[in-house]
Amino acid sequence: MAEILFFHLQSRPLEQVLPTILDRALSRGQKVVVEVASQERLSAVDDHLWTYSDESFLPHVTAMEADAATNAVVLTTHAHNPNAAQVRICADGVRIPDAMQDYERVVLIFDGDDPDALAAAREDWKKAKASGAAASYWQQDETGRWEKKA
Repeated sequence: MAEILFFHLQSRPLEQVLPTILDRALSRGQKVVVEVASQERLSAVDDHLWTYSDESFLPHVTAMEADAATNAVVLTTHAHNPNAAQVRICADGVRIPDAMQDYERVVLIFDGDDPDALAAAREDWKKAKASGAAASYWQQDETGRWEKKA
């Protein structure tokens, strides 16, 4: 059964936290698929991951590219697993997958200032707990550090 992590964004946007989460998964040797809600958002995240730091970048592809199956990080707008990833990141309003058992870890990143995103995350929390998955809830403090709340 997958471990489900809920990341409640408050002081930093997705673009600032996603590279760190991806770096950690890659350092563990895990493949990752990141699902966002729209093609426009996918394009923005794609561009950001190439340029987020002067010292490094995160190699990745979108699911539309021919070599997606062989890449460690794939960005998509669909509920599929094109690179046989162990980690699924759901962001930008995407809900946790029904097929949670297909992953070692599912990460839901949601905007705490968006009432709809907050309500959806609460529903997903109940779904994760009802499935018997190990779920944890993390919230940012004023400095952007993560604190485990549940």
